[in-house]
Amino acid sequence: MIGLTVLTVGKLKESWMREGCGEYLKRLRLWSHPQVVEVEEYRLPENPAPAQIAACLEREGERLLERVPKGAVIAALCIEGRQMSSEQLSQWIERSASTGRGEFCFVIGGSYGLSETVKRAADLRLSMSPMTFPHQLARVMVLEQLYRALSISAHAKYHK
Repeated sequence: MIGLTVLTVGKLKESWMREGCGEYLKRLRLWSHPQVVEVEEYRLPENPAPAQIAACLEREGERLLERVPKGAVIAALCIEGRQMSSEQLSQWIERSASTGRGEFCFVIGGSYGLSETVKRAADLRLSMSPMTFPHQLARVMVLEQLYRALSISAHAKYHK
């Protein structure tokens, strides 16, 4: 079984998102040891200056990198990343796991994204879409796609 960590900035505010995450975490236990790790969101004023946003990204990036499991394969979720089909994500996980690295960490930034430091530390920069999604919704989407990718690898019926 592989280890899966979804490392994210902030807490989920909506109950339906928490329920969705809980459901996919439960399903993922068939093939992995999943967990969601939240780091504290950096507080910004209502209309932050670019320097304040940059400081926010760096501070959140430091918090995120401190919580990456040792030796984990890191996938940073960012809009400029590589887009993959569910099948391609499944193959990427399989290939990465076949090298002996059985721990994966998918990193989701806050509302301003991820710092360049986090992106440079990543083995993969992954984009879910060129569209913009709330970072909290991205957590549900990533967990669903991880479940789909692992079900593809297991030849389960979930992915049609």
